[in-house]
Amino acid sequence: MTEENNLSTKYNPLEVEAGRYKKWLEQDLFKPSGDAKAKPYSIVIPPPNVTGKLHLGHAWDTTLQDMIIRQKRMQGFDTLWLPGMDHAGIATQAKVEEKLREQGISRYDLGREKFIDQVWEWKGEYASHIREQWAKLGLSLDYSRERFTLDEGLSKAVRTVFVKLYEKDLIYRGEYIINWDPQARTALSDIEVIHKDIEGAFYHMTYPLADGSGAVEIATTRPETMLGDTAVAVHPDDERYQNLIGKTVILPLMEKEIPIIADEYVDMDFGTGVVKITPAHDPNDFEVGNRHDLPRVNVMNEDGSMNDLAGKYAGMDRFAARKLIVKDLEELGRLVKIEKMNHSVGHSERTGVVVEPRLSTQWFVKMAPLSEKAIENQATDNAVDFFPPRFNQTFLRWMENVHDWVISRQLWWGHQIPAWYHKETGEMYVGMEAPADSENWQQDPDVLDTWFSSALWPFSTMGWPDVDNEDFKRYFPTNTLVTGYDIIFFWVSRMIFQSLEFTEERPFENVLIHGLIRDEQGRKMSKSLGNGIDPMDVIEKYGADALRWFLSNGSAPGQDVRFSYEKMDAAWNFINKIWNASRFVIMNVEGMTIEEIDLTGEKTVADRWILTRLNETIAKVTDLFDRFEFGEAGRQLYNFIWDDFCDWYIEMSKEVLYGDDEASKKTNKSILVYTLDQILRLLHPIMPFVTEEIWSKIPHTGNSLVVAEYPVVRPEFDDEDAAKGMAVLTELIRSVRNIRAEVNTPLSKPITLLIKATDPAIGKFLVENTNYIERFCNPDELQISSDLIAPELAMSAILTGAEIYLPLAGLINIEEEIQRLEKELAKLDGEVKRVQGKLSNERFVANAPDDVVAGEKAKEKDYLDKQATVRERIENLRTIS
Repeated sequence: MTEENNLSTKYNPLEVEAGRYKKWLEQDLFKPSGDAKAKPYSIVIPPPNVTGKLHLGHAWDTTLQDMIIRQKRMQGFDTLWLPGMDHAGIATQAKVEEKLREQGISRYDLGREKFIDQVWEWKGEYASHIREQWAKLGLSLDYSRERFTLDEGLSKAVRTVFVKLYEKDLIYRGEYIINWDPQARTALSDIEVIHKDIEGAFYHMTYPLADGSGAVEIATTRPETMLGDTAVAVHPDDERYQNLIGKTVILPLMEKEIPIIADEYVDMDFGTGVVKITPAHDPNDFEVGNRHDLPRVNVMNEDGSMNDLAGKYAGMDRFAARKLIVKDLEELGRLVKIEKMNHSVGHSERTGVVVEPRLSTQWFVKMAPLSEKAIENQATDNAVDFFPPRFNQTFLRWMENVHDWVISRQLWWGHQIPAWYHKETGEMYVGMEAPADSENWQQDPDVLDTWFSSALWPFSTMGWPDVDNEDFKRYFPTNTLVTGYDIIFFWVSRMIFQSLEFTEERPFENVLIHGLIRDEQGRKMSKSLGNGIDPMDVIEKYGADALRWFLSNGSAPGQDVRFSYEKMDAAWNFINKIWNASRFVIMNVEGMTIEEIDLTGEKTVADRWILTRLNETIAKVTDLFDRFEFGEAGRQLYNFIWDDFCDWYIEMSKEVLYGDDEASKKTNKSILVYTLDQILRLLHPIMPFVTEEIWSKIPHTGNSLVVAEYPVVRPEFDDEDAAKGMAVLTELIRSVRNIRAEVNTPLSKPITLLIKATDPAIGKFLVENTNYIERFCNPDELQISSDLIAPELAMSAILTGAEIYLPLAGLINIEEEIQRLEKELAKLDGEVKRVQGKLSNERFVANAPDDVVAGEKAKEKDYLDKQATVRERIENLRTIS
């Protein structure tokens, strides 16, 4: 064999993967086929944030997408996998501000324009890193269509959506309590707040009645907000405080008179039944304040420090002010007690600081009409199908309980809100572009929430709002979205309701939900735990194909997966097994051309069996891929490749390859190379690099495995008799090997092998295939007969349709043999119980397909026959002992 067509003696992933991706790109293999007759299939990548490099979660997410798109491409679909990245407003701005702080400067030192230039530089650097990682993973993306959430086309889509929602009265501007990030100095939506249990306290204090007749006791976890109290509230039905309603109290420290009001919001059974009302610093108090026309006193600045309305505490950090306020209350005799407790406190997802509920003027999306439309759509034929289906309920529950969405952010990096205010009159204008006399107008300085633009991703990337765009007409709606369950609320939900509102179509047909990657102990990977794994480090050690194999087989849809280097070792070993098997095939078909592959010749039972098993594997893997059951598809492939092809068929092929029958050799070589070819095609979507490398060394037609035809079932290869016969033959060989091992008799030592055929067809089959029995069992005496009398002193095994006996004189211990058979009987008892339990289940029998029920009945008969034979064998041995 020429060096060019040979595989190296050892599988080296770095050598195999080097330069391959570049070749694929140079050949434009990842672009749509352009075949107008082909059915389109499209996926848009969940755009990674340009905040840093990709992690293992990204690797998992994109590997699953690549597997889907590669298979569909091979199946003849006109595929588009559109790449892109997200500007990730608050996250990216926080990263760049952190970098500037290290240099001793802030964004305010630079000003908006120069700061934005710094962020674009950051984006360029990290976008480049991300593309390098995509290449390392082997992702078959069409880079000619790459998009960014701040590019010109997407910006137009964002403005269009904002203006149309505003014109429909679905976007409004108002003063409300929102989640405020004091470090980033911006509003946050509810789902950008992470609640953590931390140690805190209830601070109990008294407010004196203004008439001097006593005091009321209240408790709060945030004493610093008391400076903005504008009322004290009790429940209208609380008999304890009926006489106080309408009176006033003196607000301690501020010496300000505030009213006692009655409101049903107050829980009579919690604490003292008296609560402080701070409309500018609590969402519930805000609603109470609206009902009672209370003033809103905001006592904090944007950075979380106290403002001038906080009196002597002005300028202090909120937490420093808290300590001093508590101290001052104690000195006044107004502090009753401090009750330590753990409670859930909101933290900013991006900066990690404690979120402050704060009164602020913001832009909101009115969610009720949009969520209603999304909920109704899930009951139609146009519904988005979730895999696993349970996540549909997760989606619906969120949509049913969703609040209005605060979409404005006090940031500089992002889509600036398309609203302008007249410098003199204060009039507001909302539109696609600035007013004609723009010098008299000031644009709203806020930007839109990142999720506002990424919610449009499936259709904005296709050219919308230009509905005549060819990509939009052909590839939208997209077919499948792959994403983690942690962003169903953030992203999936928003894409669905925005798409329904603006295109009247679902954004994607399917949503495949996967879990999170955890460490070996089941912990979430995080910087604080130091248990994060860089996928590029894994690729450097094991190769991208091994990582992809692990990720594709890690778990069922919706489940988390645990990363371990032991699993990576197993993945690498599997590829190495394929590599070595391929070397064997390639060496034995040296010089063979594609034209010489002939599958029509007379075949051995092993030939017929492997083609039957190939058909079964193709059918199962194709079906499992369609249902996104990649873990089970991987198991089917692994069993077929490792067990059937490598361990059995290749070994059985040596019987022909090392023989003298040239016609049989030609057929065997043809089937060897054909089966390997089909295996490589089946594996290619999962492990593209090594399959392309091996495929290039075997006879083939076509340019690349990337665009080769995906395997299909060939009914002419189905051979039920060969499958049944090989099942018995492999069971026989395994049983003989197991018995040899138990009595320490190596394969090199010939033995006497007696086979009693209880099924005439099986007996005939074994007689016709004694060559395999002789090769794999090494008997010096072999008897196959239906009327064979079982010897007394022999090791035995009960097969389907046959019994085998090895009269290993002097080696058998009767008691040990009885114990072994009793273990075998216990296994059979368990199988009989299991299958009879199934068959006695009326629902199973009524609902399962006929062939499945028939299969279970056949198993029951087989197990019962074996059970009876093993019992009889045990009784015979007991009579001897």
